[in-house]
Amino acid sequence: MRKNILSYLEETTERLPHKLAFSNGKEGMSFSELLEASHAIGSELCRLGAKREPVVIFMDKHPKALAAFFGAIYAGCFYVCLDEKMPEARMRAILDNLNPRFLVCDKKNQKRAEALCVAHTFVYDDISVCDTDVVLLGKVRAEQCDTDPIYVVFTSGSTGIPKGVVACHRSVIDYTDSLIDALGFDENTVFGNQTPLYFDAPLKEIMPTLKMGATTYFIPKVNFSFPVRLIEYLNEHKINTVCWVVSAFVQVSSLGALEKVKPEYLTTVAFGSEVFPRKQYDLWREALPDARFFNLYGPTEATGMSCYWYANRALAEDEPIPVGRPFDNTRILLLNDDGKEAALGENGEICICGTCVTMGYYNNPEKTGESFVQNPLNSAYPEVIYRTGDIGRYNEYGELCFLCRKDSQIKHMGHRIELGEIEAAALKCSGVRRAACVYAAESKRIVLFYLGEADENGILAELSLHLPRYMIPNIIKKLDNMPLTDNGKTDRRGLRESAENM
Repeated sequence: MRKNILSYLEETTERLPHKLAFSNGKEGMSFSELLEASHAIGSELCRLGAKREPVVIFMDKHPKALAAFFGAIYAGCFYVCLDEKMPEARMRAILDNLNPRFLVCDKKNQKRAEALCVAHTFVYDDISVCDTDVVLLGKVRAEQCDTDPIYVVFTSGSTGIPKGVVACHRSVIDYTDSLIDALGFDENTVFGNQTPLYFDAPLKEIMPTLKMGATTYFIPKVNFSFPVRLIEYLNEHKINTVCWVVSAFVQVSSLGALEKVKPEYLTTVAFGSEVFPRKQYDLWREALPDARFFNLYGPTEATGMSCYWYANRALAEDEPIPVGRPFDNTRILLLNDDGKEAALGENGEICICGTCVTMGYYNNPEKTGESFVQNPLNSAYPEVIYRTGDIGRYNEYGELCFLCRKDSQIKHMGHRIELGEIEAAALKCSGVRRAACVYAAESKRIVLFYLGEADENGILAELSLHLPRYMIPNIIKKLDNMPLTDNGKTDRRGLRESAENM
């Protein structure tokens, strides 16, 4: 039985030692170079007494950062990734929660890292060339269990205080194997990574690369602001697989880049994090008629992605893109407001069960207890499920469909409204490229933000043809840019704050 993710790296290094594993387009690391640096870092951490504790990684997005991740795991610890663009207050909140003794940084971030006052702060170029102690690493490995944590990823909390999601070897191993089986990655896969390393999302590229001997390119963030340049980057490196957040795809298609240059090598397109607007989804399907498309769904608290839908059929004009079915060894429960299983065709909260469910929030038992709960359908023995806060329903094909967030359901003018329905209607309006609808609770107003060439009066007229009067936004506001969170999702909290100030 496989119980440690490091075995993927070791087995692939033995098979393909000199193959390029990770690259930023300018500098790369082979599997043997990655393994050697990871061994060195793990050995030095062990010599200093690191054990089952956080190791903070404060480095730019670079293949060397992965060596630091795996070095922490070789020492029997778990990594926590910081990013230079994180606000100082967020960094401090994370460090206050962790109280770490060890930190690895690159030279670029050395001064900032040293100012964080972590007891043992190492520069990567120094620690990655330390002597490897095979005996010491072997002793650590013999004591490791598949339930040992390997990373903590901090998500945004509703109170503004970050919550650290703790994931273990077993959940990541199951996720890796299931993802590869479902999407068909292999040794010839060339990934183009979009997401920052301090989220769980890069696991979609990192782990299949380790297991299958694939290659991952870290696409420079600036390219996503210049869609034609982005596609040229994909073509230059013969990237055939992308697993991006929806906003990245929309940025490309809505600005007409697909009409100017085609991604010549793309054969697998996976998307997630938000609902893909149908107009933009259809543009990608038209541009890449022979590519395989997958919709991925899942929260960080369930090791990233839990469900997938393979787009092997045409969708009806108004049909939402399904999230499909759960990965192997994952169970989806739809629970109604009474904690009972939702009837066929009935809406329910999407709850996730299985080894994909992570270990809870680091040093935060109160928040853990709110979301990681006993399965209400099982009173016989302990069985933890994760309540996502997402509302879903099964369609006529038996496919799970995401409908909205629980917190996007509002009561307005005596009516219960799903803001996602207003967004969907807005996206059908001519000249609208993106849309986000929020509710300003204090002023009790529905506010629609959008990007595109349409004017507010034109959108209002079209919405009036499709929505009842009580769902018509009180304010329609055109934006130059849609604000995004660090992981590329629409920044709805920021939009709500803007709406309250209108």
